[in-house]
Order: sequence, then structure tokens, then C-alpha cells
Amino acid sequence: MKKPQTQTSGSGLRGEYEGAADDYTVGQDWHAYTPAMHDRWRRLYARQSALVETHACASYRAGLAKLNCAQGIPQFGDANAVLSAETGWRLVAVPGFIPDAVFFDHLAHRRFPVTRWLREEHELDYLAEPDVFHDFFGHVPMLLTPAIADFLELYGKAGARAIEMGALDLLARLYWYTIEFGLVREDGELRVFGAGILSSAAETRFAIEDRDVLRLPFDPVRVMRTGYMIDAFQKTYFVLESLPQLIDDLVGMDFAPLYRTWRNDAPLPAGELLPGEKPLGVIA
Repeated sequence: MKKPQTQTSGSGLRGEYEGAADDYTVGQDWHAYTPAMHDRWRRLYARQSALVETHACASYRAGLAKLNCAQGIPQFGDANAVLSAETGWRLVAVPGFIPDAVFFDHLAHRRFPVTRWLREEHELDYLAEPDVFHDFFGHVPMLLTPAIADFLELYGKAGARAIEMGALDLLARLYWYTIEFGLVREDGELRVFGAGILSSAAETRFAIEDRDVLRLPFDPVRVMRTGYMIDAFQKTYFVLESLPQLIDDLVGMDFAPLYRTWRNDAPLPAGELLPGEKPLGVIA
């Protein structure tokens, strides 16, 4: 895939790709952030961190505290000093969305791509694509949790096989319903660890508090077969019994038979129960 040379892709997605390296990395160019951008970050942080205290899992809260990023857009180098010491991960700045194969390669080598641009003022409540706040506030604290750090490396290594077998959609759903929109049970209560939820004030409340949304126990096959919502709140969430379950259920699992069985099937509609399934209620 040739790198675009304009600020917006044909689909209208943002990102200055000119000058990016072959692996799509760029400099963060932290000094280019304006005082208004840092103020916007502080307001986003204040709003979301208040919800984090009551809705996020303990690992996320601990990770966010270690990153100390309340006062403005963080410098990735500072975060890398913390990450490398704890789990061996580091952040790399990217212009925006990057090709799947490149994304997988970064993850497989414990490099997490973080978009460097920040949303505009009118986008505080909704953003169609990930920005630096989504990527950093939502994802980076969980990189300090060994189970998530290990899962993401394994996920990156699994990418090439999924592409080769024409089953990328199946693997993408696993990422979507865990790293982006995952829930976990802690001390009998429902808590959030997914970045897509944690970076959205409205969906943070919805995922935990709404009594009608479908919540199901985590099952890798069910997850990979389930469609998801890109531009609306999720209709289905999957709940881990613990964060280590993410590794325990997947290590040693042979995905090839699953890919061959389900890769040509339409995804199951989100929000619908299969025969015999029992949803989880609100447990917070």
C-alpha cells in the first residue's frame, strides 16, 4: 500500500503522511501542539478521569496514575521510559490509520502506534477516528498490565496468518471486543478496560449502566463471529472474568480451523442472543 501524500485520505480520514517512514512512523513533534490543544487535552482528561474512578478496572486506574499525563498532551518519550521498564513496550507516533500488516508488525515487536493529532473543539463528544487522546488515554495505561501487554504482542504475531487465510475480519473482531470495547468483572462488579469505551464519556456510562444492552461471557469464537458498530454505541459487550483470562483462553488455541469454518460467513448481528445463551445483567 503506497503512503498517501495528502492530509486526508480518500475516505476523509485525517493524517499528514508525507515524510513518514516505511513503517509509517513519524516524529511526535510535541512542540507543535498549541496552548489551546493542551487546554483541550486537560478538559478531556478531567472529564474522563472522573468517570475512570468509578467505571474503569483497577489495572487501568493504576496505569493512568503512573503515566502522570493530566496537565497536557504527553511526550511519548516520557511514557516510553515508564513502559519499557514495566512491560518492554514503547510508543511510536503515526499520522493516523496505518495498513494492517504494518500495525501487526508494530504490535508483534511491542511497539504501540499512537496517532499524533488531537481532535478539534467541536469533536469533544464524538470522533469518527482515533486521535492522540483516544490512543494515549484509552490504550496506553493498559500496556502496563502484563496480561494486556502479552496479548497484544501475540495478537500482532497472529496478524500475518489471518491475512494469509483471508480471515482478517475474524481477528479484527477479537481486538474490537477486547482491547477497544472490553469489559471485565472485578470483585463482582462490571468494569471497563477497552479504550473505545474509556475515551468516550457517554459510552463509559452506557457500557456499565444501561440495563438493556446485551452483555455476554467472553468466548473467543463467539467474539470472532460477532459484528460490531463503528459509528454508534455497541449493541453487545463481552465480559472477562479476569484480565489474565484473555491470555489463558487464547494461548495454544489453533485459529486455523476457526478461520476456515467462519471466514466466508456473514457476522452474527450484534445485540442478538443465540439459542441457549444467557446474558449477563448489570452487575455494577
